[in-house]
Amino acid sequence: MSAIYRTPAGEQAVREAYLAVLAHWPIPHEQLRIPTRQGETFVLASGPADALPLVVFHGAHANAARWMREAAAWSQHFRVYAVDVIGDAGLSAPSRPPLANEDHALWLDDLLAGLELDKVALLGESLGGWLAIDYATRRPERVTQLVLLCPAGTGAQKNLLLKALPLLLLGSWGAHKLTELVLGPPPLGPSPLESQVGELMNLIFQHAHRRMIKIAPFSDEALKRLAMPVLAIVGGKDVLLDSAGTRRRLSANLAHAQVIYLPEGRHLLPDQTETVLNFLQHRP
Repeated sequence: MSAIYRTPAGEQAVREAYLAVLAHWPIPHEQLRIPTRQGETFVLASGPADALPLVVFHGAHANAARWMREAAAWSQHFRVYAVDVIGDAGLSAPSRPPLANEDHALWLDDLLAGLELDKVALLGESLGGWLAIDYATRRPERVTQLVLLCPAGTGAQKNLLLKALPLLLLGSWGAHKLTELVLGPPPLGPSPLESQVGELMNLIFQHAHRRMIKIAPFSDEALKRLAMPVLAIVGGKDVLLDSAGTRRRLSANLAHAQVIYLPEGRHLLPDQTETVLNFLQHRP
């Protein structure tokens, strides 16, 4: 059992649910396993092999299943690489290097080398947004565009622990309620595959340890190194991150950035597929 999960049975339940989703993935794709200095990294690749590359990172407590619906649309125009971030509830190595040094950027150097990619567009959500910003500030010459959905490391973190702990003691019902608190209510009339993904997310909340980390905000100096086109979308009802603070900091340091503030949006922002696609297609 890895340190990611509370029990071996929980780890097995999450893995089986994820493999079931992958077996019914709605678009043609390749499942790649790329060796890196942090261990093997699992990637779902879809879209034309000669299209412009878009590398996407999910947030903490998730895996590449997060992008099931979006990948189907984006891969019509881009070669989409949906990465299972190391140290999370996917099929990549359980390694969790510290965030305060260059370890994650070096891991991504290895990953991009294994994928034979030089310059890429990056998209990240929550902790995945932190990964995208971190890499773009350290390797700005390799990032053509940057899309951030409720990114960590810009606005302050909120303390969800007092609300989360009682729910986590209530088994699957509590896991469902915690999922709704963070991500909002499930979609009405979901497809069978969307229901599978929703159940997978509930299993992850129930069986995986939360990443108990305090993410230091990026400095103004670091943010100002993001000279590439930037789109950021944040939700006013995000219970994990201060979206108003994110909007202020990005607007103050990145005059060229497009920052969209959705007052009713939560930490998960559905229905942004077309907004992201329009931004990516209008590359300089």
